[in-house]
Amino acid sequence: MSIVFKVVIPARFSSTRLPGKPLLKIAGKEMILHVCEKAALAGAEEVVVATDDERILNCVKRAGFNAEMTLPSHTSGTERLTEVVDKLAWSDDTVIVNCQGDEPLIPTELIYTAAKALTEQSIAQVASLCAPIKNAEEVFNPNAVKVVRDANDYALYFSRAPIPWDRENFPNNTSTQQKVHYRHIGIYSYTAGFLRRYVTWPACVLEQLESLEQLRILYQGERILVPAVDQVPEAGVDTQEDLDRINTLLKKRI
Repeated sequence: MSIVFKVVIPARFSSTRLPGKPLLKIAGKEMILHVCEKAALAGAEEVVVATDDERILNCVKRAGFNAEMTLPSHTSGTERLTEVVDKLAWSDDTVIVNCQGDEPLIPTELIYTAAKALTEQSIAQVASLCAPIKNAEEVFNPNAVKVVRDANDYALYFSRAPIPWDRENFPNNTSTQQKVHYRHIGIYSYTAGFLRRYVTWPACVLEQLESLEQLRILYQGERILVPAVDQVPEAGVDTQEDLDRINTLLKKRI
């Protein structure tokens, strides 16, 4: 059975470390267009860029993709995405994958898997992905967000801390042989109805402490399905060094 889903790509022009990031070229093509093409190749019924800048809007439309202007006041990509959901009047049961505009190397398989995970169950209206952590250094890296799940792969908690804490082996022996540590991969699928609820909730203290937006969902008693995959995407573009690295990778592939 085919899966029907849409992809929305939030893309702001302003960036403290890399201004105009979505329009920076990688292997001769604007970064945002690399992401749009990956979303289309994943089988999305519709790909929409949610932006706050007409330069991004025009670039995307010239390439044949859809784009919508959104308010500059949004504090998160999820809020920007939800404005698009409302502007296009998508029904509450519409499945939407949120792809980050600064991840030009996101594997198409992960976009499809995130959508598929959501559609194959009825408990959660949010799904994401994770991958097993294979080295102890990553467990203790606060930039690597960890997730602990229940027996059916629904999230119990997300943290920058090394969870679960291996009382017998941490911190002196940092072995991860028990294979219980998973890194969260920041791609989400939601229903449109969930997004409309989400933006009415205030930020919670856990979200603020960990700086993890998904904790607001668990705090409100909602479920997040987080199946594991073997493939971990390349890191996104935050700095000039990231841009140079991905430029080199893409040029080699081409």
